[in-house]
Amino acid sequence: MNIDMKTLQLISCCRPLDEERTAAVFKALSDPARVKIVKLLASSDAPVCACEFIPELGLTQATVSHHLKKLTDAGLLEREQRGKWAYFSLSKEAATT
Repeated sequence: MNIDMKTLQLISCCRPLDEERTAAVFKALSDPARVKIVKLLASSDAPVCACEFIPELGLTQATVSHHLKKLTDAGLLEREQRGKWAYFSLSKEAATT
């Protein structure tokens, strides 16, 4: 069997990623605390309050907020405001790509 790779149609999971978006995601994940945030959210069945990351990460509220903003700006997290607290979950788009 001879397959011409130049004309082969790619399934959606194998299509090339946008370089700018990919670079932004890798930049957002360049900090171990951010990787841990994503890991914690991936194992959660429900959105997680920002306040719950403070003891998990051993960081100040301001630093945790900074990391959550970077991940949200990169499109990895979704933010939901509930009263004075923000709840975070993995972006549906990020979880499927």
